[in-house]
Amino acid sequence: MAKEKLIVIKEAKLKNNCPECFNQDLKLSFYQKHTYGSLFHKTTNEVSNKMVCEKCKSTIYPVSWTEDIERMFDYYQKTVVPEKKSSKPTALFLVLMLLLIALVGGAVYVYINELIQF
Repeated sequence: MAKEKLIVIKEAKLKNNCPECFNQDLKLSFYQKHTYGSLFHKTTNEVSNKMVCEKCKSTIYPVSWTEDIERMFDYYQKTVVPEKKSSKPTALFLVLMLLLIALVGGAVYVYINELIQF
């Protein structure tokens, strides 16, 4: 079972007013999804975001954004550069592959030696 983890790729403090408490302490975070399996570590293209007020600790959803917040969000969204989509093998995968290669090599060696003795 693969574990999913959101890695922060960019954070920005905004000077816009919070729609809940009208304080100017907003934090915008962009996350990239990574999956960790037993054989592979995958980086996906999926980028998500979250806006939180630092004062009242409430999550600000897009429904309650003002035009100023939307403008700042669009600006920061253009500056986000996620990692490329990739897949990397883990150490377990490499050990299993080496073990399989050694097993096949040993079987071929035994088979050839039996053919030569006849």
